[in-house]
Amino acid sequence: MNADPSLPTRVPLITPGTRPELAGIEQRILHERGRISLLYQVLLNSAPIAEGWEAMLTAVRNRSSIPADLRELIILRVAVLNRARFEFDAHVPHALAAGISPGKIDALRGSTLPADLTETERLVLTLTDHMTRDIEVPDVVMQRVAEQFSDTETVELVATAAAYNMVSRLLVALRVGH
Repeated sequence: MNADPSLPTRVPLITPGTRPELAGIEQRILHERGRISLLYQVLLNSAPIAEGWEAMLTAVRNRSSIPADLRELIILRVAVLNRARFEFDAHVPHALAAGISPGKIDALRGSTLPADLTETERLVLTLTDHMTRDIEVPDVVMQRVAEQFSDTETVELVATAAAYNMVSRLLVALRVGH
């Protein structure tokens, strides 16, 4: 991952509590996340974007039927492919809490898929790779997804990869780092 954490963020960070008009959004972020991270301090530059972002990502992370381990594998893989180090590092604790081993997490840092993936994990990450690298997903991959997952789960898998591509691309473009 190439993002240089020494480069400055391209827009100012909004310090929580400094803009009364953002109090409601900040409270919702705190309620869902427990804190207002650097990502949200950047997003607070646009109240409508911060509000919509929080609603979308809360649905993806906290309200979908996708098991936490699969969700976190998708997020980590997208971060690697998009060179979003901040996103990867931010999700390591979530991946560990979801039961992903430290060895598997370390293996995910590479450009190729780890050898010790289950068939389901490999399928989900193949879907993620196509969505992230190629945009289009081959019919054969979607057929395999449809055979293993319900329509709801398929939409949620695709939405997870799509949403975290959005996250990583914003982080990289605006140089949001550590």
